[in-house]
Amino acid sequence: MKICFVLNKIETEKAATSVALMTKAHVKGHDVFVMGVGDFNFESSGTITLNTKQVPKGTSTKSPKKYLEILQSAKAKEKKIVSTDVDVLFIRNNPTEEGATRHWAEQAGIAFGRMIQQQGVLVLNDAYALSHAFIDKLYFEELPKDIKPASIITRKKENILSFWEKNNKRIVLKPLEGSGGKDVYLIDEHEKNTNQIIETISNHGYVIAQEYLPAVKDGDVRVLLMNGRVLEENDEKAIIRRVSGKGEFRSNFKQGATADSSELTKEMQYIIDLTAPKLIKDGLFFVGLDIVKDKLIEINVLSPGGLDRFSDIGLPDFTNTVIDAIERKLYYKKKYKGQLSNKVLATMY
Repeated sequence: MKICFVLNKIETEKAATSVALMTKAHVKGHDVFVMGVGDFNFESSGTITLNTKQVPKGTSTKSPKKYLEILQSAKAKEKKIVSTDVDVLFIRNNPTEEGATRHWAEQAGIAFGRMIQQQGVLVLNDAYALSHAFIDKLYFEELPKDIKPASIITRKKENILSFWEKNNKRIVLKPLEGSGGKDVYLIDEHEKNTNQIIETISNHGYVIAQEYLPAVKDGDVRVLLMNGRVLEENDEKAIIRRVSGKGEFRSNFKQGATADSSELTKEMQYIIDLTAPKLIKDGLFFVGLDIVKDKLIEINVLSPGGLDRFSDIGLPDFTNTVIDAIERKLYYKKKYKGQLSNKVLATMY
């Protein structure tokens, strides 16, 4: 198959989940193209072209680190291709990681993804589903109440302070559009800079305040779902506990958390069972859930990661299962000759 990955920028990409998936597709003999979110070209005739880079086929690159090294070097082949020449467009750019000078890049990948999806190319996750879930912390609020902590989304300081009072003066504040644990704060009765923190976050947009979950001291658990089910390979499940660093309540790897193993508990399964029907209905193929004990605290649909960390706890990287699933979707697409929508194919097992 011909598969094209859309990243924020090739030059700034790290050897993490997206690169691990590219590497596996390359090793399996597929034509892998890579582009930044600024590499789409549209002509009034309706033609869309993609400025891509490609690690030359046949190059031995079993390591994602080595693959990325070649991709970011002069050894990579530059190729301009027509969008309809690819079988799959895998949208993996993370809008929340764009800087202040790249606001144009935040929705471009999804917008062009919708157009390319209309041309008949398989787009993952479904581009219309990504549009709907673009602010994933708002999409999160569409899920059943009993699996979520109490929360409020607002830009009014008085609303946040009232919520703080109702929740024993202990809440978590974070930007509605953010990722990686950046600008996430624990606000308790001892916090002296509460007003300043609220103002700083709200100056950049909406604020989400969540009740503090005491179990977060033990870290959280990232569960990766594919087609609405826990991602599995060789009878192992893609579940990883993220343990906070000393003196840190945030469990993000970018904030220094370490990896540990975790079993699939009945509480996690209950959350998955309630979340999956919506993910399947909406066409969200690859999704990350962040769970603290019996509560879902975040859902990641734009560019879920973690595959690169499973080797830390002796698990497979699960990339073979993901690429195999994409191959099956293309098989179904070919056999059904247009009878199955992109949304159906996106979550078809």
